[in-house]
Amino acid sequence: MARRQFAVIGLGRFGSSVASTLYQLGYDVLAVDADESKVQEMADRVTHAVQADATDDAALKALGIRNFDVVVLSIGEDVQASILATISLREAGVKYIVAKAINDRHGKVLAKIGADRVIYPERDMGVRLAHNLASGNVMDYIELAPGYSIAEVVAPPSFQGKTLAELDLHNRYNLIVMAIRHGQEIDVAPGAKDKVGAGDVLVAMGDVEGLARMEAELEE
Repeated sequence: MARRQFAVIGLGRFGSSVASTLYQLGYDVLAVDADESKVQEMADRVTHAVQADATDDAALKALGIRNFDVVVLSIGEDVQASILATISLREAGVKYIVAKAINDRHGKVLAKIGADRVIYPERDMGVRLAHNLASGNVMDYIELAPGYSIAEVVAPPSFQGKTLAELDLHNRYNLIVMAIRHGQEIDVAPGAKDKVGAGDVLVAMGDVEGLARMEAELEE
């Protein structure tokens, strides 16, 4: 089976990180930016790095952009260029477009004109940091959809030595424990009789309100 091919357009900090990480994971990656200096910086970190204007239909066609499985559009700071590039990518026949947005309004426009997935790196990182700062027990926080999230929570002393049935997080906070990490080991889909130990990390999914209530109680 052929390896999936990715193109990343826009080589700022976010785009460069996405492109180089995908390449390190073993995928073919085309990195594109209008700034020649950014292209040169990425030359040894991806499969191919090319200077091109993502709003130029002819340039995209010359790159064979429609042949890539996923195109990540990371030029969210320039709203007009981001919108024009999304339109060009859709018209070029790109299979799946992931577009970076700087705010909700920008994201809604991108979704309406053809982006298959819209991401908000700055907003999402801000949310994750806020939850981490608000509760020392929360290591990570990811919003799945409006109203629903996943959180990694370090088991507080009150959780330790108890089974999931005894903690009863589902009824108390409307949370489902998807996994328990014990050091380097991960127990996926733990059962009701599984115990939580010192230093364990719970990966819990549920509604935002339930997670907020649990965070507040852990801080008391």
